[in-house]
Amino acid sequence: MQVRSAFVRGGIAVLAATAAVMVSAPSALADDGAARGRVDDAKSTQAYQVNTDQGTPYAKLFNFNLSDGKSLKLYCVEFGTNVREDVDMLETPWNKYPDAGSPFNKNSAKINWVLHHGYPALGLDAVEAELAKQGVKVHGGLSEFEAITGTQAAAWHFSDGVNLDLKRPLLQDNPAEANADVAALYSYLIGDQNTGIGAQPKPSLDIAGPKTEGKAGTRIGPFQVATNGVVTSLTTDLPDGVKITDADGKELKAADVKDGSKLFVDVPAGTKPGNGSFSLKATGEVDTGRLFVAENYAKHPAQSLIVADSEKTEVAAKAAASWTEAPATPVTTAPSTPGGAPSGGGELANTGVDAAVPFGIGGLLLGGGALLLLVNRRRSRA
Repeated sequence: MQVRSAFVRGGIAVLAATAAVMVSAPSALADDGAARGRVDDAKSTQAYQVNTDQGTPYAKLFNFNLSDGKSLKLYCVEFGTNVREDVDMLETPWNKYPDAGSPFNKNSAKINWVLHHGYPALGLDAVEAELAKQGVKVHGGLSEFEAITGTQAAAWHFSDGVNLDLKRPLLQDNPAEANADVAALYSYLIGDQNTGIGAQPKPSLDIAGPKTEGKAGTRIGPFQVATNGVVTSLTTDLPDGVKITDADGKELKAADVKDGSKLFVDVPAGTKPGNGSFSLKATGEVDTGRLFVAENYAKHPAQSLIVADSEKTEVAAKAAASWTEAPATPVTTAPSTPGGAPSGGGELANTGVDAAVPFGIGGLLLGGGALLLLVNRRRSRA
């Protein structure tokens, strides 16, 4: 497996420098938003040269520069095609692998298992521990070169039907211990333990709020969170006093929010009409096993590459709410009876006549009658 250099090998020095910049700097994202990047062979790690039934290539863990400045570690598939540094590689779904007749297509789940259980997805100690569970003891610890070689050879086995010579896996005059360790790792990765791993979902984050309007004095929501990552940030753009809570009114922090959480915008009574928003951020793994294929592969074929380790990525989502003032509560008073006495109060109604007047009149009449009787008696005696 050879790497074609894109550097100009002669001519004016300025042109050579320009070519070097072009090789190391991939262009922007693809039109459909797919990630893109280029191989950086100078920072790649070349391990052992191997004996296979289809040739004697070097195993290599490639350094790959994404257009956003991040770097990945990748292994190659598509055994008979050369790696190139001078073409952009685009992230491509596994079902669009450029060789429709390749074993890659039927073995993709097993290749993915190799990547997840090999190096560098697992560290050297972790790979060594997995081998120990199978009763295999490596010699003096597993070296990085041994781990790269065993993992790459196992990937080739499933992607291209390449078989490693288990009696002498390493071409050059290397120690017997190194040969044994590479053969052991290769055999484990292609063995019965490999049950396959399907394609893994990319990190996602969504906030769904069927009710985004309300009134002051209520909780607007719920806003339901859906994510396969870990929420790391909750920020708000809300007026003073308005906060993000759960259904019971408990104020929430980022650590309280997870997949399925229901959030509410709690608007205190008396808050002026307005609106606000809140945002969430979550991180997740962009998983091992992403496939990168050369742009314009038909015109510029280059060896396809698969991601050998995972990287964290961040996703974000935002939701908004608005509210109006709560309607004024009408003031109610108890009805009263005529004259102002409240009904059911237990007091006599005021009829407009003083109750003492009839008694006074009665007294005068009785007094007058008694006086008239006394006068009549005196007259009769005379």
